[in-house]
Amino acid sequence: MNGKIKEAAVRLRDRCRKDAGMVTSEYAMGIIAAVGFALLLYEVVTSGQVRAELQAIVKRALSARM
Repeated sequence: MNGKIKEAAVRLRDRCRKDAGMVTSEYAMGIIAAVGFALLLYEVVTSGQVRAELQAIVKRALSARM
């Protein structure tokens, strides 16, 4: 009797774990979203106004007296 219960539990556990490919697709969607965000961030940072502001910040930091 105990063996049958254990066997049924193993079968049930195996059925619940069958989501093949789901993890791979989640990773793919995460990578696509990360690349999209990186592209957007790159475009913002390399725009003229942001680039000028960043250069001004760096110049002020380098010319600061200690």
